[in-house]
Amino acid sequence: MSTKARVFSAIVSQSILLALLSSFVTGENQDFVRSLDRKLYGLKKEKLTHFRVYWHDIYSAPNPTAMPIVRPPSNTSATLFGSISMIDDPLTEKPELSSKLIGRAQGFYGSAGQEETALLMAMNFVFLQGKYNGSTISILGRNQVFSKVREMPVIGGSGLFRFARGYAQASTHSFDLKSGDAVVEYNVYVLHY
Repeated sequence: MSTKARVFSAIVSQSILLALLSSFVTGENQDFVRSLDRKLYGLKKEKLTHFRVYWHDIYSAPNPTAMPIVRPPSNTSATLFGSISMIDDPLTEKPELSSKLIGRAQGFYGSAGQEETALLMAMNFVFLQGKYNGSTISILGRNQVFSKVREMPVIGGSGLFRFARGYAQASTHSFDLKSGDAVVEYNVYVLHY
């Protein structure tokens, strides 16, 4: 074999080996995963959007928007540890329930703190107005309800909020200790495409 043929053979062998190693390391030889062109999915420049809405959690009405689904296993817990409520709360433009309906908060929250009142919140803000109609923002996090401002992560979304991420800040506008009804201002900051 000539010197040129041996060099060419060595280069081809090394190229094949490098290609195999590269595909192994990046996982591109896997049938279940592949890289995609983000432009084909409409992912253009990312933008930051701020929403301010008022969340109405109503236990006392004839048609409540919050419903206890699990009572606390022990009635001695001051934090109601273990209780869970399902919600379909109105999101309005202003603190008054009669103001413009922007969307609904659908999901649940549970009392997750034994020594302090802290909720695990899992909810979708479902928008019903304007260009965001039908789109959702998903919030999942800890809500220490007696703190002035609580922060929870935005973990995703749908519709115009696909690939969303960000955070929500909640601050209590009003709370009735007797009925459990609350109005909470949510300021939501969302990065999305």
